[in-house]
Amino acid sequence: MPRLTRLTPETAVGASQDLLADLVFRHGHVGDMVSTMAHSPAVLGGYLQLSRAMGRAKLDRRISERILIAVQVVQGCGLCRDAHVTAARPLGVDEEEIERARSGTSADPAIAAIIALALQVYRDPKSITDEQVGALRDYGYSDRAIADVVGVVALNVLTGAFNLLAGLIPGSDTGD
Repeated sequence: MPRLTRLTPETAVGASQDLLADLVFRHGHVGDMVSTMAHSPAVLGGYLQLSRAMGRAKLDRRISERILIAVQVVQGCGLCRDAHVTAARPLGVDEEEIERARSGTSADPAIAAIIALALQVYRDPKSITDEQVGALRDYGYSDRAIADVVGVVALNVLTGAFNLLAGLIPGSDTGD
């Protein structure tokens, strides 16, 4: 059972009302997560801005979805984890790689290395080493792609933590 109520353009106030009205106008509806985030215009606005920005990330989506599966397994948001598993499949990520991502790795050493970096960004960023970043460059990752890992992880820490706080559970529409 959700802990926070969904808001609509009619029930939201101030900046949240404007943000929701615009989203509904452009997309026809908003999911539970977005409509619930509207309780805080700062959180909703920040989520929307970071989400748009990360849409321009240079990480291959097949890689970022595996990163996000791994992060959400650790964070514990089944709703986000399931959404990223669902998003990975049509991108061509096979079931074996999805299972490896759930375990925080990949059969491809380059992808395993960037997943490991993402999990360090989530758990213990101070432990990241020069050698580790150098190895990612040796695998062909640009500095931009490496930096994008932080943004991808941050966005999904926000969505996962919010869904967990709000009591949004798998099977509901998140808008993520």
